[in-house]
Amino acid sequence: MLRVAVIGSGPSGVYAAQALVQQQAVPEVSVDVLDRLPCPYGLVRYGVAPDHEKIKSLQNTLRAVLEHPRVSFLGNVQVGPPPLVPERLLGLYHAVVYCVGAATDRRLGVPGEELPGSFSATDFVSWYSAHPDATVDSFALGADSAVVIGVGNVAVDVARVLARGAEELRPTDVPHAALGALYESRVSDIHMVGRRGPSQAKFTTKELRELGALTGADVLVRPEELALDPAYVDPSGLPGINRRNVEVLRDWARRAPMGRPRRIHLRFFLKPVALLGEGAVRAVRFERTAPDGRGGVAGTGVFEDIEAPLVLRSVGYRGVPLPGLPFDEERGTVPNVAGRVLRGGEPSPGEYVAGWIKRGPTGVIGTNRPCAKETVASLLADADALAARPVARDPLRALREAGVEPVEWTGWLRIEAAEAALGEALGRTKVKIPDWTGLLGAARGRE
Repeated sequence: MLRVAVIGSGPSGVYAAQALVQQQAVPEVSVDVLDRLPCPYGLVRYGVAPDHEKIKSLQNTLRAVLEHPRVSFLGNVQVGPPPLVPERLLGLYHAVVYCVGAATDRRLGVPGEELPGSFSATDFVSWYSAHPDATVDSFALGADSAVVIGVGNVAVDVARVLARGAEELRPTDVPHAALGALYESRVSDIHMVGRRGPSQAKFTTKELRELGALTGADVLVRPEELALDPAYVDPSGLPGINRRNVEVLRDWARRAPMGRPRRIHLRFFLKPVALLGEGAVRAVRFERTAPDGRGGVAGTGVFEDIEAPLVLRSVGYRGVPLPGLPFDEERGTVPNVAGRVLRGGEPSPGEYVAGWIKRGPTGVIGTNRPCAKETVASLLADADALAARPVARDPLRALREAGVEPVEWTGWLRIEAAEAALGEALGRTKVKIPDWTGLLGAARGRE
């Protein structure tokens, strides 16, 4: 029996587990999927916006893998710090596949970034997704304007949640405290700002169009900003997604506003240079940019301030080092070749990576499937040598002897039942439990 640990139960981890148990080359493989959180599904549970029910339904696919007879889910297991350092894991399993994602945000690197009222978009996502590590329990929703810096899908999600009526979010699993705050929100103007043009924006067309489908918000686009993009007049030479994005934006720029209660302002060619305020953010200062002829932009020396006491920064993610694993600081990834972890430039027997920690924070959820398959192919090619190494006969028992208290699949099912009961008590559908104490209490069968 080849025993494999997969670290992380998000899409990349579950796809790796699926590839391992579905392959035919090595007939007997058992997989333990370890996660720091007591809940599975990673960013599908804690990163997908609550109103994206179709994407969240991917949990059903991931669930089928985690219920496979040769796959075990073990939540509440912290890997990295003692006692579960990577070296110790290699004493429990023949192979370890790290699928730990990219856990921190990139910085703007501008003055005022740390002012109260300035948050990473991840802070906001964690709040409305009920992540138990959420460090912010309130946002400046009593103000009338907000600035979202970035033009990727996360920025679109954040802007959409701010602009969507709370009553529309009531049927979702958004935590009750966040729903209450959104009911009280006075934010009426959301400015989503990118430093480059519409043809370089990172959002997908599907996400973009969802903004236009909001019943309570107008989407406002400035034709003069779109016209700065060299591809604006004729986007036919752009890749498909970029071309469709430009076409959607051109259509919106021609429409008259409907006079709805909220407005989403899509702004382009503006680079943040400072967050302004004394004691708290009051505005963001942007410098107008222009195409530099080489695919980038250059500052023009013209500045514009956008007033807002709430700033959400969404300029990308970055991997963080896991104690005991090598790390490429420049790329924010674990050095690897086809998923094999490199130590000192050489493959480290039994250690593999998949997902964002392997390739960087690129692609969509589906990108993780071929990424995981490539890593599993490397692992299977090494299987004979890996299986010859002695490991623990019962890794779960060894984890418990090391002081770890895993939440097994039955514990997760108790959490699900508790969240369904919470929703029923609140007159809603399932409502997420937002804190560690509540999650672990539910998992252990405590009220």
